[in-house]
Amino acid sequence: MQRFKVLAQVRRSLSTIRCPLFTTTRLVSTHDDQPHNEVLVEGKASTRAAILNRPSNLNALTTNMAIQLKKLYESWEDNPDIGFVIMKGSGRAFCAGGDVVALYQLLNEGKVEVCKDFFRNLYMFIYTLGTYLKPHVAILDGVTMGGGAGVSIPGTFRVATDKTMFSTPEIHIGFHPDAGASFYLSHLTGHIGEYLALTGERLNGIDMLAVGLATHYTISARLDWVDERLAKLITDDPSTIDTSLSTYGDIVYPDKNSIVNRLEVIDKCFGLESVEEILDALETEAARSKQEWCTVALKKLKEASPLSLKVALRSVREGRFQTLDECLVREYRMSLHGISKPLSHDFLEGVRARLVNKDFTPKWDPPTLDKVPEDMVDHYFSPLGDLDSELKLPTHLREAFI
Repeated sequence: MQRFKVLAQVRRSLSTIRCPLFTTTRLVSTHDDQPHNEVLVEGKASTRAAILNRPSNLNALTTNMAIQLKKLYESWEDNPDIGFVIMKGSGRAFCAGGDVVALYQLLNEGKVEVCKDFFRNLYMFIYTLGTYLKPHVAILDGVTMGGGAGVSIPGTFRVATDKTMFSTPEIHIGFHPDAGASFYLSHLTGHIGEYLALTGERLNGIDMLAVGLATHYTISARLDWVDERLAKLITDDPSTIDTSLSTYGDIVYPDKNSIVNRLEVIDKCFGLESVEEILDALETEAARSKQEWCTVALKKLKEASPLSLKVALRSVREGRFQTLDECLVREYRMSLHGISKPLSHDFLEGVRARLVNKDFTPKWDPPTLDKVPEDMVDHYFSPLGDLDSELKLPTHLREAFI
């Protein structure tokens, strides 16, 4: 019991959240009747590993995967023989987020309720992970985007590698950083969260470690050694797992292009009240300093959905004063409003332009920041109507992050 109290204390601190690492000798599909075996399981000693297994889709998440992950994690948490849990991805990605192309197709077919099921089940699993009583290790080897960060960052340990590529690019498909992003982005130092949310900027593994999104770093070629060591552990002690991860970790230093070298300017620009003010400040900074990252950030902001930019900024700002469960409940409202055609077509248009037709010329509506009415942004954050139920999380059974 004492150890479970320690674990409860560990998960309350975002700075100590870590990601699980693991490999074992045996692969078992969670559902033999699932043709794609979207979640596989490895198990040995006192560990279990969930393997996201849609490599041809960069392990993009589906409703089935969210349901299976929640069932697995709940059963493992109740099993006294299992000390800790690991999550990793198949192929060259950890997880590229939710399968938004599938959502796009479903929405065009009028299957809105199926899309709502996806968000509900995914957010419920993320809450399970964020309140998990056992140590969790996520191996972020490869692409880690959007929902992929959502199913890993709330856990105890997060291991980045030289192949890791992190981003929250939702504003470029007319959506908002979700899956708990408004919680973990808002708790980063300074205004890095606003910067990442509004630009979709990519971070490598070293930068993830530097800003606190990752807890450990190792080269990808060494992961087999890490897996082998973790597979032999019989423990539920986070400090023991931490030591094992550190054994194969690397001491690394950010290079001249690292995000850590722009924190002062990021805080000065992205700490401003509105998207318009942020843009103006970046324009001024780009003209003054001639720094490439400023020019790139400006380009990304100007390419994004104006509505999504305003929604994303407000979301991160609200997340700073909310618990994980409060963020997920609010993001669920935002996501359901975001796929609602009467409110906006930007999600469908963004996915079409970037991932379906790939013409990269989305026609946003409203087309510019000055044409985005405040009540349109407000509606994203409003309670759901009579036809939809709010997201109900078991907060009376599982305490959320503070």
